[in-house]
Amino acid sequence: MVRVIGVDGTQLGVMAISDALRSAREQELDLVEVAPTSRPPVCRIMDFGKYKYEQAKRDQKAKRKQHLSVVKEVKLRPKIEDHDFDFKMRNARKFLEERDKVKITVIFRGRELSHPELGYELIQQVMTTLTDIATVEQKPTQEGRMLVMMLAPKPGVGAAPKSKAEGQVPSDSAARPAQN
Repeated sequence: MVRVIGVDGTQLGVMAISDALRSAREQELDLVEVAPTSRPPVCRIMDFGKYKYEQAKRDQKAKRKQHLSVVKEVKLRPKIEDHDFDFKMRNARKFLEERDKVKITVIFRGRELSHPELGYELIQQVMTTLTDIATVEQKPTQEGRMLVMMLAPKPGVGAAPKSKAEGQVPSDSAARPAQN
């Protein structure tokens, strides 16, 4: 004995499994068990192939809207020149606009290690440069010969790239009037 739910969601009542299967076959549909643990088990009459197809489409649409956060790294040295610093900050800004996290690493070599304050000043300069687009996720920490800081994009900054098909009108049809 199973409780049967019809195609339109109405309850058809409790009936024998053979009667439920016959009812589903008459409508050229499937009998699908939806709640096996309840007493009596609940079955639904539906087109199972269509259901699986629609479920796959919903999953695909949800996956399309997701953005996997990737960590990009920008490496700096304490004695970096202004142009090089600007170039690295443009790259970091581009990464943040693409909604990726950025790991800022200042690497000390040789005697530079005896002046960690230079690295902290550089990190402070990075923070002030990117303050409009990023938030500090992990404060600067010294890990051996490296000074590391993590930046995350601020909410609402940068958007997911839109597909080319969305919102574009072909240039030919916009430029020419319709011909009769």
